[in-house]
Amino acid sequence: MKRDAAVHTADVPKLKSGDEKERYVQDMFSAIAPQYDRLNAILSFSQHKRWRRLAVRLAGVKSGDRCLDVCTGTGDFAMDLSAVVGRDGKVIGSDFCEPMIRNGLSKVAQTQGGPIKMMVANAEKLPYPSAAFDVVTVGFGIRNVARIQDAVSEMARVTADGGRVVILEFNRPPKRWYRPFVDFYLFRILPSIGGLFSRKEAYTYLPESMKTFVSREELTAVMERAGLTDIQVRDLNLGTVCIHSGTRRTNYPVGGGAS
Repeated sequence: MKRDAAVHTADVPKLKSGDEKERYVQDMFSAIAPQYDRLNAILSFSQHKRWRRLAVRLAGVKSGDRCLDVCTGTGDFAMDLSAVVGRDGKVIGSDFCEPMIRNGLSKVAQTQGGPIKMMVANAEKLPYPSAAFDVVTVGFGIRNVARIQDAVSEMARVTADGGRVVILEFNRPPKRWYRPFVDFYLFRILPSIGGLFSRKEAYTYLPESMKTFVSREELTAVMERAGLTDIQVRDLNLGTVCIHSGTRRTNYPVGGGAS
């Protein structure tokens, strides 16, 4: 994808919402798609695999379930879901970044679980019928959407009554003695390592987006407004990773508003 203009590191914190953020994120992830999987493993010390498996367990995924993973990237979360639902289940991985989907096609074709369908789709306007899935997940992607409330509401809409919505995402660690050390890694070390293998700009965006992302409490409120109940929050990795999980109840009053 051709870039119209370079977006400098200093510009990243200014891209807070709306269509400008959507274009920026799509452009950035298109550029780093070939290195995406390798860098995830390096920068998380391969812990992202354990975090996703835990999120799948918290989602209560069962054999034969219908699952959707939005902002799927190259399909890692979709593959974890597929390993549990098996051949009798159904898994769709969707992402609005076509190069990410293309880079994941050969990988998901080799999954040992059920078949995975990869699709280009925007999380804020999912092209699926209401109540179509038993479980809907997003891993490290909700932070990047332009309108969080719209995306979470869409995730809830396509979830069947009694189904689960699970959000695995980075967040700022709580104010503990170790927070300065975590921030040093996020804001100094991580961008430098990312810059060795890919565009440093993309890995400067990560910690900056964590700073501007909604708090745990605010994300819980977003999920409640989308019609989700029984919301549980679990911190991992010194609080830099957080799992929110909720249950869809069709008779629950749904609120509006944007985040």
